[in-house]
Amino acid sequence: MSSQPDIATIVQRVRDEVASRIGEGRVADYIPALAHVPIDRFGIAVRTSCGQSAHAGDAEEPFSIQSISKVFTLTLALQARGEALWRRVGKEPSGDPFNSLLQLEHECGVPRNPLINAGALVVADCLVSDYEKPLDALLSKVRSLAGKRIAFDTAVAHSELATADRNASMAHLMKSFGNLENSVDAVLDAYCHQCSLSMNCCELAAALGYLADCGSHSPVASAESTQGTGATPRATQIVDAARARRINALMLTCGTYDRAGEFAYEVGLPAKSGVGGGIVAVIPGRGTVAVWSPGLGESGNSVVGVEALKRFVALTGWSVF
Repeated sequence: MSSQPDIATIVQRVRDEVASRIGEGRVADYIPALAHVPIDRFGIAVRTSCGQSAHAGDAEEPFSIQSISKVFTLTLALQARGEALWRRVGKEPSGDPFNSLLQLEHECGVPRNPLINAGALVVADCLVSDYEKPLDALLSKVRSLAGKRIAFDTAVAHSELATADRNASMAHLMKSFGNLENSVDAVLDAYCHQCSLSMNCCELAAALGYLADCGSHSPVASAESTQGTGATPRATQIVDAARARRINALMLTCGTYDRAGEFAYEVGLPAKSGVGGGIVAVIPGRGTVAVWSPGLGESGNSVVGVEALKRFVALTGWSVF
């Protein structure tokens, strides 16, 4: 396979090859605001490190990114706390469902990793402590990576807060072990809002580009970003290369819930999924690919999204293995 495949042709081919499966799975109806998302949606977008981009299907339709937001909050927390963060949350796969309480109790309130719910609650707690306005800081970061249109979906946030009993239980348990610095209510508010971020596949592929390029982010050129000068926007260093590698390692081993091992076997890319049906995968040194299809499998990953990523890797030969 050529090292420079025709991305636009491949993206359209992936869309065509998964078309018959669109609608499989079940939407995340335990979050009322997500219960009525049409299941017959599918989008895919690719952005390469050399500036190529392509998309197909419903790639420009916004959706609730849910747990994909954990990559952004982890980046912010590491910028504020550095390696000290790992005293409060581990780096190991959980092997249990993303909202499990059993492991948390057994391990004295220290979550296995920052990409399951308990770990993300600890990360949200750090943001509440370290940023005067944590949600503004998160929104500013994501907008700087992918565009000013991005916003929280307040209806989704309120829906999640109204049904957050299990997350509240985890937060109270960690609070009882001394692993939360702030009130449970403040942490839950930050966490539910981060999950409500509304983005599309094109924006997600752009936003996580820094993880494919040694921590460096090159914004998409636009009239808004260049102020009409026609100049190419300058790249900015979001994290250093070592930290980018480590975030990718966590995504590979922990980013797709308790299906992470199977996903690594089938797809072979660092990725983060969300119960809104989105998955973003990173191809270090090459680029990013974002897919979206709301129907979920048993582990909470998009059924058609996983299949699309398998097809994409097969057609490009891009994998970390």
